[in-house]
Amino acid sequence: MASLPLVRAALLVAFSVFLTLVLGFGLPSALNLVARLCGLPEASTTECVVLLYALFVLYIALPRLPRGSVKVEGKAVFVTGCDSGFGHALAKHLHKLGFTVFAGCLLKDKAGEGVVELENMHSDRMKVVQLDVCNEDEVSKAVEFIKTNLDNSEMGLWAVVNNAGVSTFGEVEFTTMDTYKQVSEVNLWGTIRVTKALLPLIRKAKGRVVNIASMYGRMGNALRSPYCISKYGVEAFSDCLRYEMKSWGVKVSVIEPGNFIVATGILTRDIVATTAEKLWKEAPPDVQEDYGKAHFEQYMALMRSYCNSGQRDVSPVLDDITDAITSKRPYTRYSPMEPHWWIRVQVMTHLPAAISDRLYF
Repeated sequence: MASLPLVRAALLVAFSVFLTLVLGFGLPSALNLVARLCGLPEASTTECVVLLYALFVLYIALPRLPRGSVKVEGKAVFVTGCDSGFGHALAKHLHKLGFTVFAGCLLKDKAGEGVVELENMHSDRMKVVQLDVCNEDEVSKAVEFIKTNLDNSEMGLWAVVNNAGVSTFGEVEFTTMDTYKQVSEVNLWGTIRVTKALLPLIRKAKGRVVNIASMYGRMGNALRSPYCISKYGVEAFSDCLRYEMKSWGVKVSVIEPGNFIVATGILTRDIVATTAEKLWKEAPPDVQEDYGKAHFEQYMALMRSYCNSGQRDVSPVLDDITDAITSKRPYTRYSPMEPHWWIRVQVMTHLPAAISDRLYF
């Protein structure tokens, strides 16, 4: 029986041949039909292929087209999850641009390291707020704090960035229902809870809602079902909200970061070790017996290998969030990720599952 790498290689070659045939015959035929309908001369195969590749290169290589910018002066933004990672970096970035930043931090009352750094900026435009997105009272108090400290509450709040999130891993049969609930409580219900509380202020400003999802909000993966479920939910919520907010002049955007594990520290070897111990300990005896410890350890080693992977520079994410906040015509979705992850997302979301499953699983 052929090894899995050989099977994948054969499938990729077959898929490349298929694309070549489509580009060589299908695309020219389709373009020639359009040309005839429009009264234009027919195109050649070479012209069609060159045009397609030119458009692809322009899409990938060219910088984002300017779409006008809003004035930053006098505008305030609320960012959740500012203790570390994207949120912490974003709070400082937006402050540098001139925004008044309300930085929601889980550890404000405990003087966390990230909190202290933000407070030590000693700026009137950096206001740190205690916030557990799972706690209704803390969300309500944060909203009241924002209302009280806005320069002009009648102008509303320009933007909310729902960044607070947690991650975990584990095969479905090793993952408890409590874990599924805990991850979604932060990533999904926390996003909805904060958004609902702030929408009246956002509508006043005709402002922005920016939700941080993930590439795993567009495609699933083994070992990541709790995280994927929560981020798929964020995508769906954002789409529904966008339809509703259109008549109010509020723009809703989704940010879908790729692999930034090493940059954010959301997954470390210590976290993997602790989680692995918990997964095995809480698994039912029959699951432990059926899967076996060797199988389990193999997957845990795979998760450990991810700890030092991904992009180290978070600026692509910050740039996309900034564009969503400041552009007059922000995009619906932004995908700051490495090219190979972008290709994988396109393959898994646009091709039949029979093909994508063979390529990646």
